[in-house]
Amino acid sequence: MKLLFIDGCISQRGPDSRTRTLAEAFLSAFREAHPEAEVETVRLEELDLKPFLPAALNERDALASAGAFDAPVFNLARQFRQADRIVAAAPFWDMSFPAAMRVYIEYISANGLCYHYEADGVHGDCRAERLAYLTTGGNFQRPESLGVLYWKQLSAMFGIPRFDYVFAGGLDVDPAKVPEIMEAACKQARDLGQGF
Repeated sequence: MKLLFIDGCISQRGPDSRTRTLAEAFLSAFREAHPEAEVETVRLEELDLKPFLPAALNERDALASAGAFDAPVFNLARQFRQADRIVAAAPFWDMSFPAAMRVYIEYISANGLCYHYEADGVHGDCRAERLAYLTTGGNFQRPESLGVLYWKQLSAMFGIPRFDYVFAGGLDVDPAKVPEIMEAACKQARDLGQGF
């Protein structure tokens, strides 16, 4: 089994990143439960991806039309498509997540590779059975918290049948409660990782 970890734990806190703490709780439990599994990590801070502008989109579309999915522009999409399980982690920024995560999503959203269209709409082509999204935020989670909804809808588009998430929210509301909130969220992440 191959788990793809999309590391969007971008934080000014560095190693004290609360999102990274949540991700490490999940990953340690997953590795313990699945010692045979391969964990492949994509570190968004290291990718330096550029957003797609019209010329780059036209070039990618031409490659897709020719069936040239082995081109480098599809590397991330191929990796995403081939994973058996996927976990993405990013902080809750500006009602969603950091821009680096959004640009990464542009690269994996490759029509003809990760999904395709038929007369009744879009159909996913990814192998993963599960996708989990881990996030932390200064404010409380709301029903309209877009980071969670965004990944939930992406999972459906990519044909991934099960979506789970952990949202450690309210971390900047009362600093005295941060340890308690993080402890509860890390337990939830460990439980999720154990059975993932």
